[in-house]
Amino acid sequence: MADKKLDLEELGDAAAGAAAGGAAGDAGASVLDAVYDIPVQVSAVLGRTTLQVGEILKLERGAVIELDRRVGEKVDIYVNDRLVARGEVAVVDDRLAVTMTEIVKSEKR
Repeated sequence: MADKKLDLEELGDAAAGAAAGGAAGDAGASVLDAVYDIPVQVSAVLGRTTLQVGEILKLERGAVIELDRRVGEKVDIYVNDRLVARGEVAVVDDRLAVTMTEIVKSEKR
């Protein structure tokens, strides 16, 4: 079974066609099907801090580590180590979750 290589311009055109909902959208949907199953890593960063190795070794169960964010500040949402959005912490069925409140526009590389 041969792998089909996708041209980034073709992928972009397909996405635009799918968003427009036109005839190109039907063809575009089949091109986009190839990327739907690609796994990506999503991370929500509550805050950051810097510690020395000696401080880390002294940490015990229940230790509190201060972060650089205040209560109520938005958390950063990364996809494959790239900032894509900001959001708020939520609880869903006894699990922590993040509600996306803002999409971060990235500059083209």
